[in-house]
Amino acid sequence: MVNFLWTIGQSFQPHYGYGRRMITRLNCLITTIDDIYDVYGSLDELELFTDIIERWDVNAIDQLPYYMQISFLALNNFVHEMAFDILKEQEFNVVQYLRKAWIDQCRSYMVEARWYYMGYTPSLQEYSQNAWISISGPVILAHAYCFTTFPMTKESLASMEDNMTNIIYWSSMILRLANDLGTSSLELKRGDIPKSIQCYMNETGASEKDAREHIRYLISEAWKKMNRERATSSSFSQAFMEYAMNVARTAQCIY
Repeated sequence: MVNFLWTIGQSFQPHYGYGRRMITRLNCLITTIDDIYDVYGSLDELELFTDIIERWDVNAIDQLPYYMQISFLALNNFVHEMAFDILKEQEFNVVQYLRKAWIDQCRSYMVEARWYYMGYTPSLQEYSQNAWISISGPVILAHAYCFTTFPMTKESLASMEDNMTNIIYWSSMILRLANDLGTSSLELKRGDIPKSIQCYMNETGASEKDAREHIRYLISEAWKKMNRERATSSSFSQAFMEYAMNVARTAQCIY
């Protein structure tokens, strides 16, 4: 229910019915795999799980615990189902691009898992460099791109990899910072890594109130940069740009 509510905020138009169904399923997978890294997996299990995802090796899953086997196969089937749908619709194979988005996602989860087991608190900059990916903005937008862009080309998909300087980065950063403002206290209690608020407090000695104010300022600055990117970029379709904006808007609404 919650995962479908997110998709309504990101694409409410009737003709995006397929996209809402697929992104809802994607969000369910993100939620499940995020919990594997945050709650259920031991460090050794997570290292192995990440390695198998990086190689996308279905034949290696017997090395994993049962619950990780189920999760990887569900992910594999979902990625190939969506790639099949896009291939039928546009005669263009996106499977490698969707896999790469998930590989990047799980690598970022693994970084945070190592920090947690080390008891390490990164600087705000170091945290942010990883956290804009781990919040799942890029993987969501990689999948959304497939049903908001016609026609797709190798050149346009290559531009998806230039995340650090485009609207994907700023949308994901707002999603991350809004999430931290809304959930970090609860997540720390259940045993998660320090979020942007705690990283800033640890780095500067600021109070929690001042740290939260600083994160709100960063969100405001990110909006300015995203608006500027939208006004000047020609890399993406307007439909995709609006979707990216809506990811950030929905995050601030929900959190």
